[in-house]
Amino acid sequence: MDVAIDISEFSYLPAQADALGVPLPQVERLTLPLADGRTLSALRFGTDAPRVTLLHGAGLNAHTWDTTALALQQPLLAIDLAGHGDSAWRDDVDYTPRTLAGDVAAALDAWATQPQIVVGQSLGGLTGAALAASRPDLVSELIIVDITPGIDVTAGPAALREFYAGPTDFASRDELVDKAMSLGFGGTRPETERGVFLNTRVRADGRVEWKHHFAHLAAQALAAHDPGSAAAPSVLHETGWDDLAGVRAPVTLVRAARGFVSETDADELQRRVPAARLVVLDATHNVQETAPVPLAALIDSTSPARGI
Repeated sequence: MDVAIDISEFSYLPAQADALGVPLPQVERLTLPLADGRTLSALRFGTDAPRVTLLHGAGLNAHTWDTTALALQQPLLAIDLAGHGDSAWRDDVDYTPRTLAGDVAAALDAWATQPQIVVGQSLGGLTGAALAASRPDLVSELIIVDITPGIDVTAGPAALREFYAGPTDFASRDELVDKAMSLGFGGTRPETERGVFLNTRVRADGRVEWKHHFAHLAAQALAAHDPGSAAAPSVLHETGWDDLAGVRAPVTLVRAARGFVSETDADELQRRVPAARLVVLDATHNVQETAPVPLAALIDSTSPARGI
């Protein structure tokens, strides 16, 4: 008798929930047609109306939040930003926070029934600030994870640039896992395999490619000998300070002790947004992956509602 093996995007969740000692909620993939013909995709955890919306960083996707979402045990949305995950790429390559925030607003208008605790990491944090400033009716609280306006995180360390600026298609996911581990990314091989599986797709010709647009743009820029162009789309040209100044919801900055936001950066945000709260977690830049339980506890502490 053949044994069916679950190789869907949700196949890792049962083991993750078991490791946390929490029940596995219902999780489903949502797709929203947008006015310009693109589609936006998201994961919905739980069956009740979402109270929390999670926005990932550049080069990631909604699944980066899986462990945090399971630990949180709240009904929530984890959105694939444009050009990432299962959301469509933009022909104009405009992945600035204000543009991305427009898509998120459309998603919340369609899928949410109440103002959200918006948690954004890196590019997602700047997108959350733009959303809260432009659509205050959609945001009850803003939690920004390891980013402040003006920090260049899209270039990343040299090894990360090499990782994404190389070939954009591969013979197998194993090839990608080997490359990631050779450059020092990921933890154990199973953890790296999970990350690669959830951030790639198999094309009709059998080749494996990254889902997110940024890797393809980085490779194009490298081929054109212009690493400063498409490798770091115009995210860097928008400071975001004006957006943060326009946020009326409570703001929390989560600084990763081993991340990209320095004490000086955090001080500057608190100088510009005096009412902002600062929380430091022992984590790397991707706090949702390296400190998911403390981050979930922080998010949970902002909401009086419990249960998924």
